[in-house]
Amino acid sequence: MPAPKRNNKKAQQRYIRKSKAPPTNVWGAPKKKRTPQILSDPSVLDYPVRLNRYIARAGVCSRREADDLISRGRVAVDGETVSELGSKIDEEQIVTVRGKRIRPAAHIYLILNKPPDTITTASDEKGRTTVLDLIAQDRFTDKGLFPVGRLDRHTRGVLLITNDGKLAHRLMHPSFEIEKVYRVQTETLVTDEDLELLRTGIELEDGPAKADSIDRVEDGRGFEVGISIHEGRNRQIRRMFEKLGHVVKRLERVRYAGLTSTGVRPGKWRLLKEKEILKIYKTVDL
Repeated sequence: MPAPKRNNKKAQQRYIRKSKAPPTNVWGAPKKKRTPQILSDPSVLDYPVRLNRYIARAGVCSRREADDLISRGRVAVDGETVSELGSKIDEEQIVTVRGKRIRPAAHIYLILNKPPDTITTASDEKGRTTVLDLIAQDRFTDKGLFPVGRLDRHTRGVLLITNDGKLAHRLMHPSFEIEKVYRVQTETLVTDEDLELLRTGIELEDGPAKADSIDRVEDGRGFEVGISIHEGRNRQIRRMFEKLGHVVKRLERVRYAGLTSTGVRPGKWRLLKEKEILKIYKTVDL
């Protein structure tokens, strides 16, 4: 491509951009284009398949939890209770868990921006609104969706919903120390001493608890802080602040395992992108 003859600065800049050599690696060789990884369809199983794997692929629970169900006689194959671990089944056989037939389904991953006054369960015996009530059930009927972990009724923010039992088990297992970031608004001023106590640790009724990191939110005027933890004990954030005499006015989880609800209005949801799924799998060594 010949250089522009006119003394035009913009034209020269366009010429330079178009004439750039392809990017190279540290050895000077052209970089290879990365072939994106494609997740295989988890509903495709090689039969005969272990019963616990079949149950996990149906989105009921993790394999370990499936073994527990089998041991307790909650699983039947073709109408006969199976209690032997390691049992295998063929494709045409019918599997029921607690009397309900299950089938393996492709895994689904949703991010919900949970609003307050919503229960983080699949169903509620008192008839209260659950997070699954906010999902388009006609689209995901019988897909075995469930929320990963819990947010208390009045806590809002990012919540992962899936039918991938194995992923859910790892995300909730303490050994993986999954990061959870919250924005906390209190009714009273949070002092420097409060921040230091939350950093070093305070004693709760179920053991010591501390923030992985904590700081004031710039526009919060001392009444809002951002706090990161990796534990997931019941109402842990609220109890930590209550221990210091603060009433939590508003609590929002803004990040979970690297996922955020950015762009998702409260009460709405979206499907995870493939790169997000791959990233979260990597987080838990899957």
